[in-house]
Amino acid sequence: MPGPAGGSRAVVTRARPNVVDSSAWLAYFADEPSAAEFAPAIEEVRLLVVPAVCLLEIFKVVARQRGDGDALQAVAIMQQGQVVDLDAALALSAARVGLDHKLPLADSIVYATARSVGGILWTQDDDFDGLPDVHYVPKRRPA
Repeated sequence: MPGPAGGSRAVVTRARPNVVDSSAWLAYFADEPSAAEFAPAIEEVRLLVVPAVCLLEIFKVVARQRGDGDALQAVAIMQQGQVVDLDAALALSAARVGLDHKLPLADSIVYATARSVGGILWTQDDDFDGLPDVHYVPKRRPA
C-alpha cells in the first residue's frame, strides 16, 4: 500500500484466536461433510484455544462410541492448542453470557472463553447462530 512520499507502508493485522466448540471437534474427528470447514481453525495450532469443558465433552462422546484409547487420542490432539481452564472469573463471565444469550452451561463456558481471548468461535451448534464473533456452519447431512 503506498505511503507518504511514494514509499510503501506495511499493514499489520493480528490474527485472532480460534475457539472450536465440541460440535465442530466431533465433526472434524468423524470426518463429517462439514469437517473441511473446521480444519483450518483446528490445524492452525498456534491460534487454537481449547476450553477445558470441550475436553470433557469430547472424551465422553468418543469414549462412549469408540473406547478410551480413541478418546485419549482425540483429547491429545486438542491439547496441542492452548487449553483454558475454568476459573472463577471465567465462570462468572459464562454465567452472564449464558443469561444474556440463553445458552446452556457448556455453551456458556465455550462462548465466554472465546470472548475472553478475543477469538472467533467455530461451531455447528445452532445455539450460537447469530451471536457476534461466531463462525457458524450449519450441520450438513451426508450426500
